[in-house]
Amino acid sequence: MDLKSKAVSLFRSSFGAEPAVVTRAPGRIEFIGNHTDYNAGTVLGAAIDRGITIAARLRTDGAFAFVSDNGAPTTTVRGRPLTPQQGGAAWVNYPLGVVVALEGRGMPAVAGLEMAVVSDLPPGAGLSSSAAFELSTALALCALQEFTLSREEVVKAGREAENKFVGVPCGILDQGVSGFGKKDSLVHIDCRGPVFSLVPMPAGVRFWIFNTHKKHALVDSLYATRHKECMDAARLLKPSKPGAQWLADFSPAEFAAAAAALPAAAAKRAKHVIEEIARVDAMGQALKSGNLAEAGRLLFASHESSRTLFENSTPELDFLVATLRGVPGVYGSRLTGGGFGGAVMAMTDASFDATAAARVADAYAAKFTDRPDVLACATADGAAVV
Repeated sequence: MDLKSKAVSLFRSSFGAEPAVVTRAPGRIEFIGNHTDYNAGTVLGAAIDRGITIAARLRTDGAFAFVSDNGAPTTTVRGRPLTPQQGGAAWVNYPLGVVVALEGRGMPAVAGLEMAVVSDLPPGAGLSSSAAFELSTALALCALQEFTLSREEVVKAGREAENKFVGVPCGILDQGVSGFGKKDSLVHIDCRGPVFSLVPMPAGVRFWIFNTHKKHALVDSLYATRHKECMDAARLLKPSKPGAQWLADFSPAEFAAAAAALPAAAAKRAKHVIEEIARVDAMGQALKSGNLAEAGRLLFASHESSRTLFENSTPELDFLVATLRGVPGVYGSRLTGGGFGGAVMAMTDASFDATAAARVADAYAAKFTDRPDVLACATADGAAVV
């Protein structure tokens, strides 16, 4: 049964009625550009053929009822103003935050909502199930309320929900890729605008995800600490370059000349971000010229910088990247997503198949006793009403 059929079936069994709208949004691979987005840098990501589908309809009694197929508790929220939920009900903060963000953009107040949520995205794997949830919710609400909003504003509303209602200081990467994805392309985001564009992928490229099961609960993790370290570094660097506001305003050479002004930890975070932005630019050139060997080198370099400078990798992620290095058919590999657990992405040619992926998983299981999930992913189109 496909996700649309599952969502409709779950809605019927839960609410005894037909949904008024069904929407879907993809998860995403952070291809390269680790933690560059909230530093006003550039990033490349790919929407993938796994995601979240929701079925929904309005109600008029002020209740917001949510049911999911992933074991999360069925949750009903009543009363205004909408406020973040705690404990087992916290999973509904993503759609509730979207309601608040869209109403803040002029959408008529929602008098109540019923929603069934299904997914084939593994949570906590760095594939941004949260952004997929936000984007599918936003499109459903716009359809239900007959509210017209540009795709850029839909994406910004999703980010606002996560920043202000959920409490994760993420950049625009996750929502932007889920919203603007296109099959056979990467999404390039200049996060300062933000400005979204597409970069065609060379033919024959495959993506594989190795999920370590080490979930990165971003709200409770070191993500916020890294965010603060980057903001502090930008503030301390500003005097060295008039008009600079963000880490993205500094070239690697300009940073090197001013790095002594920073505490050691902040200097490492800033060096990673500034050099990672340069790698994003180099990646665009490598893909444009079809130089997949160089693209792979940049992926490995990105992971090494995450490991040593941004310190958001783990022994499990490092082992997977090291194991993938040198495997026939693998161009490059790196952690994908916020880090602190989650998943590794490998970019391969068609010769790297399920058997080769299983060998990597076997090696991981022999060292860590747990076996990673292996996901073969293709690029996909962005969020849509289905």
